[in-house]
Amino acid sequence: MASLNKVMLIGNLTRDPDVRMLSNGRPVCNFGLALNRNYKDSEGNRKEEVTFVDVECYGPRAEAVGRFFTKGRSIFVEGRLKLDQWESKEGEKRSAIRVVLDNFEFVDSKQESANVPIQNQSTPSNKSDTPSDTNPAPSNDSSVSSTNQDPDLDEDVPF
Repeated sequence: MASLNKVMLIGNLTRDPDVRMLSNGRPVCNFGLALNRNYKDSEGNRKEEVTFVDVECYGPRAEAVGRFFTKGRSIFVEGRLKLDQWESKEGEKRSAIRVVLDNFEFVDSKQESANVPIQNQSTPSNKSDTPSDTNPAPSNDSSVSSTNQDPDLDEDVPF
């Protein structure tokens, strides 16, 4: 029987990521995600529904999420659902579904501004790998070329 356990979500962090080390030295990060849904009810009134999801990630992604994200920041999460089961102190069986992050993407514009210094730092190292005397014109436009490296970006985007 075929099955698929895949989740793709875009939301805002409800709290700062909590990065800890497991006993084997591997980092783990936990954070909450708020997912908003806007719709009109049967009477035409606008309604908003918020769903809260717990997310966990491991390894280098855990460190990256802990380093670059804070409460309120938008994130795209790609992962899978995981069922956690435990017994409470009163002896009741409890369970919760959470998302295990496999991959993430920055969504808001704060990431774009954070990438500019990183791209500018990598651009000079790329220039040093190639002879600078052969193409002096592109090196003068490095700020323009670094922002236009992604062919999917369009300067006519309204935001």
